[in-house]
Amino acid sequence: MNLEVKHLRALCAIADNGSLRKAARELGMTQPSLTTQLRRIEKALGGRLFSREVTGSRPTPLGQCLLSRARPIVAEMSALISQVQREADQKASAWPRVGSTGNRAVAGWLRNLRERYPGTQPGIHVDLSASTLLTMVAGGQLDAAFVHEAEGFPLNVPTGLDRRVLLAREPQFVALADSHPLAIHPQVNLEDLAAAQWMIDPATDGGGAGLRRAFTALGLNPRVVYGDYATAMELVASGEVVTHCQPTERPRQGVAIRPLHGDPLTVRLLLVWPKEEAGHHAAPPGATGPLDIGALFDDLEDAYSEIAWDCRAYREWLVHNESPLLRLHKVRPPDPGPVSDSRVPPTPRNAPGGC
Repeated sequence: MNLEVKHLRALCAIADNGSLRKAARELGMTQPSLTTQLRRIEKALGGRLFSREVTGSRPTPLGQCLLSRARPIVAEMSALISQVQREADQKASAWPRVGSTGNRAVAGWLRNLRERYPGTQPGIHVDLSASTLLTMVAGGQLDAAFVHEAEGFPLNVPTGLDRRVLLAREPQFVALADSHPLAIHPQVNLEDLAAAQWMIDPATDGGGAGLRRAFTALGLNPRVVYGDYATAMELVASGEVVTHCQPTERPRQGVAIRPLHGDPLTVRLLLVWPKEEAGHHAAPPGATGPLDIGALFDDLEDAYSEIAWDCRAYREWLVHNESPLLRLHKVRPPDPGPVSDSRVPPTPRNAPGGC
């Protein structure tokens, strides 16, 4: 017989109540059933766990030894079940349910959704893996997901999902210590960082592969180590590693965010959702109307454009590349001009590069 949590819970109930009859009532069992279960447990362990006395059932030394280990397990399991139930209740009441691979635009997106659908509470699920989010959308756990697709490494989109491109090419910038010799330049050449140690988060889809692909095209093989993004930024500030990052990355103390010349690392930004005939999804009671995918996309685009425009280096990149996002800000694209040389003259250390 293998002891299970339900058996440990029964033993704790007997000890707490001091009576098989009271413990059975608490557990929703009959006393004979609980007695039979106790005998099986004692037989499996090879000794008595409780002694029957005039005042009730009391743990034997063996029982006390077992209970000292069982109580923390039962308490932890109860806490886990309660937490899962609370989260399940919250997810059940959340609408719309959206996912993202992690982007500063998410906060503004949720704000826009709350304004569009008063009386509802949007739910958000963040996962670094775009594939995981696509699976959740296909399984009905999410209404839509905002994901990225690394250039050269297309996502395997499950059957039954539709998609719309938010941005065909989002450049990936580089984060390096502000004391790094290249930090004085407004742009950095990828080949100049070939000798650096790069840190990549393995949970992201295509991130490491995209970096290796870009270096391979230059005939170079970078040193790559793996770690989560928060750790990477700490190590970047200390000068131990460099890493690629989103162009909307917030400034951090000790870290310089710079564009890469020629945009060797890019991703495509997508909104993915289950196919519907009319592009609408049913809303819960109290919502002002069904979930309109077109409106969902517009709210995301507005939120993304807002944070992109607040980042000086990215804003300059958007203008130079005549990004479709410019229409949201009524900005006239620049006149065509000569392409700047890859070797940009040195500029002060606080030159534009991040937000």
